[in-house]
Amino acid sequence: MKSSASKIQLAGFDDLFQTSSEAEANGEQVREVPLTELFPFKDHPFQVRDDEAMQKTVASIARSGVLSPGIVRPRPGGGYEIIAGHRRQRASELADYKNMPCIVRNMTDDEAILAMTDDNLRHREKILPMEKAQSLKMQVEAISHQGTKMEGVAAGDVGKRSTEIVGERNGMNYKQVQRYIRLTELVPEL
Repeated sequence: MKSSASKIQLAGFDDLFQTSSEAEANGEQVREVPLTELFPFKDHPFQVRDDEAMQKTVASIARSGVLSPGIVRPRPGGGYEIIAGHRRQRASELADYKNMPCIVRNMTDDEAILAMTDDNLRHREKILPMEKAQSLKMQVEAISHQGTKMEGVAAGDVGKRSTEIVGERNGMNYKQVQRYIRLTELVPEL
């Protein structure tokens, strides 16, 4: 059976995570946002640990500042929700900074989930299996929400196609994606 997953159009990694100059060319600007106005992404599956790696990030920020701006989106109640940059925000806090450079983007929930999980899965060196499982599950759900809007996918095939798409996005077989997602069904103590 030939997969129609390749016909689905999603924003690529480069489109979601543009450089500062590319963002400015698209009418976006890097803004200095007060740390008090930054809020974590709802149900963020990745832990921000105050470990040795964090101390290195703090030292780097204290020495050179935040070199790569975070990506945030406006919150309905004010302030900004962090899409990419939770660790940079925490390190800035620990380095006694008051602001952090951020690119402000208007994104839907599904776009934000895909951007947040892509950023973490591609850039973090150490990801716990449960963090990966939860982020893959979030990606599958975000893509599934597109439902019949996905070109060439029958309504009954949306779930299956979603795991295939997530597998392709992450260099995995769709069966591996399904196995990771099964981890999210374990008893929390496990």
